[in-house]
Amino acid sequence: MTSTLNALFGPLLRLGLITQIAIGIICGILLAVVSPELAVSFSLLGELFVSALKAVAPILVFVLVAAAIAGHRQGQPTHIRGVLILYVIGTLVAALVAVVASFTFPTTLTLDMPEVSGNPPGGIIEILRNLLLNAVANPVTALMEANFIAILAWAIGLGLMLRHASEATRGTLNDLSEAISGIVRVVIRFAPLGIFGLVANTLAEVGLGALVEYGQLLGVIVGCMLFVALVTNPLIVFWQTRRNPYPLVFACLRGSAITAFFTRSSAANIPVNMALCERLDLDPDTYAISIPLGATINMAGAAITISVITLAAANTLGISVGFPTALLLCVVSALAACGVSGVAGGSLLLIPMAASLFGISTDVAMQVVAIGFVISVVQDSTETALNSSTDVLFTAAACRAAERRRGTQVSFSSRRA
Repeated sequence: MTSTLNALFGPLLRLGLITQIAIGIICGILLAVVSPELAVSFSLLGELFVSALKAVAPILVFVLVAAAIAGHRQGQPTHIRGVLILYVIGTLVAALVAVVASFTFPTTLTLDMPEVSGNPPGGIIEILRNLLLNAVANPVTALMEANFIAILAWAIGLGLMLRHASEATRGTLNDLSEAISGIVRVVIRFAPLGIFGLVANTLAEVGLGALVEYGQLLGVIVGCMLFVALVTNPLIVFWQTRRNPYPLVFACLRGSAITAFFTRSSAANIPVNMALCERLDLDPDTYAISIPLGATINMAGAAITISVITLAAANTLGISVGFPTALLLCVVSALAACGVSGVAGGSLLLIPMAASLFGISTDVAMQVVAIGFVISVVQDSTETALNSSTDVLFTAAACRAAERRRGTQVSFSSRRA
C-alpha cells in the first residue's frame, strides 16, 4: 500500500512548494467549473489551513520578537529604521498612484445596494485611541484574539527585560522559537491542499458574474495594485539596492503574494512571510520584528482601496474633489488602516470615515461598503497579496541596502530557495 502511494504521489511531493500550489489552484478552478456542489464540500481544507495559520501566528510572533530582542547584543546591526522608512514611502507612493488613477479613470457606482452591518470608526482620534488601548491589552487575551498591536508591545517589553537574563534562559527562548517555527513549516507544507479548497469553494459560491457590474471599479483598484507591485515598488528597491530589483520582487510575489491572495489575511500570512525571509537569508533580528509590524502598519493596498472607492462615491454624487484634498484623504485613510489591519475586508470599514470628509452620509457610505464586499473576492485578495508581499520585499531591500553600504555582495536568491 505504501509503495503504491509513493508511486502515485512521490513525483508530486518532490515538486517545489510553489509548483504544488499552482497545481492546487488549477485543480480548484477545474473542480469549481465541473462540479460546484462537490467543490463546496472541499471548503473544509481551506478552512483548516487558514485556521491553522491564524492559530500559530500570534504565538509565533510573540516568541520570535521576544527571542530576537533578548538575543540582540550592543553593536549588532539591525535595519528596522530602514524598513519603517520604506513602509512609509511605499504607502505614500501607493496613495499617489491611487489618486492619479482615480482622476485619470473616473468611476461611478450604482448606489442601490443594501447596507451592511459593521461599526466603522468615527474619526482618526477614535482610531488612535483604540490603537493605544489595544497596545496595553491583557497579553493572554491578545494571544487568544490575535491582537498583534498588544502582542508586539508585550513581546518587545519581554525581550528588553530578558536581554540581561542568563544564557540558559535566552537559549530556552531560542529553542522555543525554533520549535514553533518547525510547527509553522509543517503547516505551510499543507498550503497546496488548503489553497485548493479555498479556490474551489470561492469560485463555486461566488463565481465571476457578480464582478461584471463593477468591472471598471475593480479594474482601477487591481490595476493600481499591479502598478505598485511591478513598477513603483521595484523602483523603490532599486533606489535602495542599486541592483536589478525584479529577482527579489518576483521571489516575494511567488513566496508571499500567492498564499496571501487566497487566505485574505495579513495575520494568517505572517508565518509564510517568516519562512520566506529565512529562505532569503535575511537577518532574523530584523524580520522577526519587521514582518509582524508590517502586517500591522504597512497598508499600501488599503490606501489604494479606500482612496479609489471613496473617490468613486464622490464622483457618483457629483462632489468636486481637488487633487491635494484627494491625496490627503488617502494618506490619512492609509494611516488609519492600522486600526483594522490583519482582518479580511478590514479596510472597507474605513470607507465611511473617509467619505465623511466630503460630507457623504453614513447611509450612503455603507452602501458603498456593500459594493466593496461584492468585489472583495478579488479586491481584498489582491490588497492582502500586495500588503503582505511588500512586507518581505521592503525588509529584504533594507537588509540588502545595509549590506551594500558595508560593501558586502550578497545574491538576492537564497541558496535554499
